[in-house]
Amino acid sequence: MTIATPVRPAIQLADLGPVAQLRAGRLPLRFAQLAIGLVLYGVSLALMVLGDIGLAPWDVLHSGVTRHLPITLGQAVVLFSFVVLLLWIPLREKPGIGTIANALVVGLSADATLALFDAPAAMPARIGLMVGGVLLCGLATALYIGAQFGRGPRDGLMTGLHRRTGLSLRLVRTALEGTVVALGLLLGGVLGLGTVVYALAIGPLAQLMLPWFLIDLPDPAERLGRD
Repeated sequence: MTIATPVRPAIQLADLGPVAQLRAGRLPLRFAQLAIGLVLYGVSLALMVLGDIGLAPWDVLHSGVTRHLPITLGQAVVLFSFVVLLLWIPLREKPGIGTIANALVVGLSADATLALFDAPAAMPARIGLMVGGVLLCGLATALYIGAQFGRGPRDGLMTGLHRRTGLSLRLVRTALEGTVVALGLLLGGVLGLGTVVYALAIGPLAQLMLPWFLIDLPDPAERLGRD
């Protein structure tokens, strides 16, 4: 006789406002994971810049903007994060603590990393940086989303458009990234093999790693019972 092994229900991402995010508990672990994830996200962006064989779609746009404005790549990331947040308003998306932290920390971390390291000349090293950047970005994404402090600015734009238009997330994401890549190219941004690798790999990597770092929050009814 075979005894069926109970299947643990999948952990779900919470859709909470800033106050509810703080009241959800496990704050030391969640804040630490959020901070580590956002810093590593900026480092991953910098690794792809140092590899110089193609950037992530949004960073094609960021790199194009830096050719026309006296700002660093990290500053362009911060600037566009807040521009994108303005687009949340008509979509009625709710920013969380992680949303604002994402808008600030990722760009600062990228600039700090770029200030510390020089780009290598050897192609094997450049390929290693590109691949490492993509893998690290998948890990960083799982860390900061798993902390349950809300979506990043660009992720929120994607989910907001999905909710408002009824189009699939895949279609919305493809349309958004295609648009920002086209704008970035018009501005002289960096497109290459790394862009293709990132576009194909980041979704599966984040989906694979998110369950490893998703912090389970108490059920709202349980929190009310304790209050």
